[in-house]
Amino acid sequence: MANPLYNARLSQKTGYIDMTTGLTENLNIGEYQTLITPDELKERLPLFGETREILENNRQIIRDILDRKDHRIFIVIGPCSIHDVDAALDYAERLRKLADEVSDTLVLVMRVYFEKPRTSTGWKGLINDPHMNDSFHIEEGLHMGRRLLLKLSAMGLPTSTEALDPISPQYLHDIITWSAIGARTTESQTHREMSSGLSSPVGFKNGTDGGLDVVINAMKAVSSPHRFLGIDPKGKVSVVHTKGNPYAHVVLRGGNDLQNYDVDSVAQCEALCEKAGVSSNIMIDCSHANSNKDHNRQPDVLKDVVQQIVDGNKSIIGLMIESNINAGRQDIPADLSELKYGVSVTDACIDWETTESCIREAHEKLKDVLPTR
Repeated sequence: MANPLYNARLSQKTGYIDMTTGLTENLNIGEYQTLITPDELKERLPLFGETREILENNRQIIRDILDRKDHRIFIVIGPCSIHDVDAALDYAERLRKLADEVSDTLVLVMRVYFEKPRTSTGWKGLINDPHMNDSFHIEEGLHMGRRLLLKLSAMGLPTSTEALDPISPQYLHDIITWSAIGARTTESQTHREMSSGLSSPVGFKNGTDGGLDVVINAMKAVSSPHRFLGIDPKGKVSVVHTKGNPYAHVVLRGGNDLQNYDVDSVAQCEALCEKAGVSSNIMIDCSHANSNKDHNRQPDVLKDVVQQIVDGNKSIIGLMIESNINAGRQDIPADLSELKYGVSVTDACIDWETTESCIREAHEKLKDVLPTR
């Protein structure tokens, strides 16, 4: 006999459940919407053939760099976040040409960030709100994101993203070359466990305070097997058993208005990693606190790091740069037709001309150094 005190009613709208009559649970839930499963999305937008081979080859290149089997360094570069798919493809065409030009020394990996962590509120990224109007058509966002990743991979570009939501990797991560765990989530047990099961190499940023203890602990955790609640490819809630990810490394991004890309900071990080018994591979994020949140300073950080490598540094294996077609950032206007083309709606970026210049300069300085490193 049904309990008269609890009557969860299935609405006439398929896939939605109205739980407002519950007395002790779901009191602040408006409704549930059934989402396409990871397998269903992949059936609609499959990764196969030559594109799959490109993806597998690009991942192996990053692994070989981390294993020191490939003398090159990789640079994760591109828009802070993707909000305009056409502009992203425009940027990708430019990056592909530049990547070919410097490929003997630098491996350029395009930032394709679909999810943005928010300190309070704000636009959460293309997956959550693809129309940028708080309509939150998440299923459409997943389709848009996967379609873009497939196009970029078919072009030959390695792809990177921030693994923010622990569910979304099941939908998209088969087309990701390298992943980041952000400063706000490096300390999160959920993200450490999730990363232990990611198929790509993953970089953990130091905490927002600039300290290294959190990221060192994350490095220890991610290499170990874990068990946690998640979803399987068919969308069923499951206990996920991971094997541990052997290709995790530190990303230095500064913190609390202090930089940590300088020689002494890098040496301190190396020592702490060695003491903890974790990988001493280090990536430098040229933006965020390392540039005092001034996008115009990113090329200066890049120059400093390149000089460290020229002077004999062995631990730096990569860099991150926030770059777009046009410089700066913009707020999201009420009328989206007023958006400026190729300008970030999150963190400010350097423009394409500056991007080409600083990448070519780095290539010139490193091309004879890295092969004998």
